Amino acid sequence: MAKRAFARHPSPPAESQPRLHQTSPEVQTFDQLRDMPVGLSPDVRAEMARLINQVLSDTRILHDLYKKTHWLMRGRTFYQLHLLMDKHAGEQRELIDVMAERVQALGAVAVGDPRHVAEMTNIPRPPDGVEEVPAMLSRLLEAHEIVIDETRKAAKRADDAGDDSTNDILVSDVLRTNEAQVWFVAEHLVDTPTVIAHD
Repeated sequence: MAKRAFARHPSPPAESQPRLHQTSPEVQTFDQLRDMPVGLSPDVRAEMARLINQVLSDTRILHDLYKKTHWLMRGRTFYQLHLLMDKHAGEQRELIDVMAERVQALGAVAVGDPRHVAEMTNIPRPPDGVEEVPAMLSRLLEAHEIVIDETRKAAKRADDAGDDSTNDILVSDVLRTNEAQVWFVAEHLVDTPTVIAHD
């Protein structure tokens, strides 16, 4: 089939062309707070944003650990765990969006760049290669424990500060999701017979 030749026409008008390679100074730095009329003082909003951003950065790492484990899963339970890891990653991704939007609603800046996340996270970096499956699952549980501990502290502080929305997100969404996921993952590390019971 012959290649179709583009007809020679004048260039489209300038206003229809994309304006590429634009740059801008920062209009809000990471540590700056915009005014938001949400009934909370600037000090409370700044503190809540800082606490959420810490949980958010660790949740982003936890999400990526789930994706890595999903890809690297192997062995007899490959299919079940492959699907479970992806399900949990999807649930963590939803939490990421909820927390980031709460930070923005407080007038702050949600941690965005993965390199910034790596600087902020409290979750230890895993090996770049593949660990055995029980080690990968244990690593997930340890990451969950970090997120859960931070979430409890942040939720308590939000409650004390009268920030009901942040408290609700941290308790109803983040904490409950992480606790349920811990249960599902931890049960895969129980060495129990599945056919013949011990006498």
